[in-house]
Amino acid sequence: MISGMDTKICGRCLKALAVAVLLPALFAQTKPGNDLDAAVKARTGSFPGVVSIAAKNLATGATYNLSARQPVRTASTIKLPIMIECFYEASEGKLKWTEPLKLTEDEKVSGSGILQDLSAGDELPVRDMVDLMIVLSDNTATNLILNRITGNAVNARMAQLGLHETRVMRKILGDGKNLKSTPSGITEEGAKPENKKWGLGRSSPQEMLMLLEKLYRGELVNPQASQEMIAILKRQRDHNCIGRDMKDVPIANKSGALDHLRSDVGIVYSKRGPIAMAITVEDIPEVDYGPDNPGDLLISALSEILVNGLGAP
Repeated sequence: MISGMDTKICGRCLKALAVAVLLPALFAQTKPGNDLDAAVKARTGSFPGVVSIAAKNLATGATYNLSARQPVRTASTIKLPIMIECFYEASEGKLKWTEPLKLTEDEKVSGSGILQDLSAGDELPVRDMVDLMIVLSDNTATNLILNRITGNAVNARMAQLGLHETRVMRKILGDGKNLKSTPSGITEEGAKPENKKWGLGRSSPQEMLMLLEKLYRGELVNPQASQEMIAILKRQRDHNCIGRDMKDVPIANKSGALDHLRSDVGIVYSKRGPIAMAITVEDIPEVDYGPDNPGDLLISALSEILVNGLGAP
């Protein structure tokens, strides 16, 4: 027969045993072993460029970082914060989704997207422009949206969310085929001489990961808006980087490309857990906008390594 005191002691023993068993397992989840780091370093070691990574299993909390807090050029991944600001302003009554934005010849810029080929004078509602900005990475749609909400508003929102590196610097100039010579839409941050080097925008893998996690947890605007934004990201059509070789795996992401840079931020909804990741590859030697750019291939390989390394068994 076990007395009341013995029962309390046994209960304490069981709790202590549970802690002793579970804590190492939890630590192993949040601090992946050397195998993942070795796999990443083996894949990036001989690459003639600079790689930065922030990744997290959003179910277990397991993380991996490689120069994650270092600021990087965003290229088109800055369109994610721009979309977030649109959803905030719509919820606050500052912006109507049905509000038309007019396409003008002066606002057309080259590069990704379809609006540059449409007729000046055409109008589309803000919500359609947001879809074009993300799904087709439309540069002209992005500039029209920035005309309406301003890059300064985006930057203020990012600061409010606790992000210190993520900033819009200016509107898009186009690509090398037809680059506008005079920047426009320059923000307060973009006007600082030391920020000219960032081009369109600046962020860090760690901060992009923070935005992805907030979206996943329904913390940006509200749960419904967060899910709507994830749904838009799932429809984006550039699949050359994160998860390009993953079959039947839903991915919500936004990529970016410059002559010597490739970047991709997104959530891989793998069977081993939802893995959020932000990867930037800078200083790619050759200029290649084909699907097999070395940066694209590297990000693809790294995304598989991260899913395998951070995913639950």
